[in-house]
Amino acid sequence: MNPSVKLVSLATAVPPYVLGQREVEVAANVGFAGRYEDFARLAKVFKSSGIRQRHAVRPIDWYLAPLGWPERTSAYLEGACRLFVDAANKALEAAELHAAEVDTIVTISSTGIAPPSLEARVAGCMGFRADVERVPVFGLGCAGGVSGFSIASRLACSRPGSIVLLVAVEVCTLAFRLDELTKANIVATALFGDGAAACVLRAYDGGIATVEMSGQHTWPDTLDIMGWKIDPQGFGVIFDRAIPPFAQGHVAPAIAGILARAGLVLEDVDRFACHPGGLKVITALELALSLEQGSLDHERAVLESYGNMSAPTALFVLERIIQAGLPSRTLLTALGPGFTASCVSLARAA
Repeated sequence: MNPSVKLVSLATAVPPYVLGQREVEVAANVGFAGRYEDFARLAKVFKSSGIRQRHAVRPIDWYLAPLGWPERTSAYLEGACRLFVDAANKALEAAELHAAEVDTIVTISSTGIAPPSLEARVAGCMGFRADVERVPVFGLGCAGGVSGFSIASRLACSRPGSIVLLVAVEVCTLAFRLDELTKANIVATALFGDGAAACVLRAYDGGIATVEMSGQHTWPDTLDIMGWKIDPQGFGVIFDRAIPPFAQGHVAPAIAGILARAGLVLEDVDRFACHPGGLKVITALELALSLEQGSLDHERAVLESYGNMSAPTALFVLERIIQAGLPSRTLLTALGPGFTASCVSLARAA
């Protein structure tokens, strides 16, 4: 009987520039207030977001200059590669492994375009083997960390003993757009941060947690809820104001359906580890999942210190839960463009 897939290690990384929320609000006022008459009303989101600070690949003044695809792409490639290396090396060190022992790399990123993809760009400095299998995945957005975890676990399961490295890297601050005088852009400016997370997964006897199951649910006719639009200046954010009420009304049945395929019910979950897309989303998830208000404490703490980093954020939450003591069963969850709910169930290793 083959061993089950285990989470061997998990590590996170952030770029060097710390953006205090008040600092970003002042910069946004400089950039928007004189050109967007509704800015004063929308600027309240900087205080109500629950965010104290975020991290970025560039200092705040850089974002106030005129930027197009060349400038944003250069910042993405430099920043994302550094984050990849930082997070991956930490995860491999925690697993007591070397990069040359990695058999498969799953790279998740939706905030820049990088053919060849990030793992190829850093292969030399990391020390990956020439025959390592590369699986770059684009377009999963905020669900990318959880969906990527699912992909990586299935690849590990297909070849017991092989070492799979998952790296989720997002440089969300490159979506800050002074030319976009929209509510969605103001909200993005108040929410987004940059970061990366890396996991080592392997089908063997050991590890932190056992991957029990995974699944997704995509709601029809929901393409306009979340995503990117692309124009000559770069990515422009698509945010629908209906995300929190949609989550509150639809998430529980979707997650229940995913769990049912593995013979589980919502009550079997000891801790939900949720992607903290925003403070209102966290509250909506607590209501949807019949959790005590305030119980998603690690989600609020990650949001406060890092903002919404898209794909890696749920893994930042999982890292904190592991550090606090992993319960018997944790359900890692995230919502992303599609509109899709993604789940992975983790059982504490014996």
